[in-house]
Amino acid sequence: MNPIVTKISAEQMKKNVPDFAVGDTVKVHAKVVEGDKERIQIFSGVVIARRGAGLRQTFTVRRISYGEGVERVFPIHSPRIERIQVEQRGKVRRAKLYYLRRRIGKGAVQVKERAEA
Repeated sequence: MNPIVTKISAEQMKKNVPDFAVGDTVKVHAKVVEGDKERIQIFSGVVIARRGAGLRQTFTVRRISYGEGVERVFPIHSPRIERIQVEQRGKVRRAKLYYLRRRIGKGAVQVKERAEA
């Protein structure tokens, strides 16, 4: 890759990204602009996918809101992401948890907790 592009993308990458994986329950603190004001909005849910590499890396968070499944895709190194907080580690055997989309009720959010060793 071009050394200039590598240098610029290295400057824009965040240093304080926590270690989280698919299946973890996270709280994403995202900056929301409303008019001339800016505030932090928390989106909490289960990470169902991670993709990309480097500066283009993204993750998808899913939660159930008022009985309806809501998914949001966040770029990890975006300046709009204030911080990512890991609430619970999940024990899963898949790289993508798209099967949670078909589930209803408790089964839609039920991921077993991973034991920390």
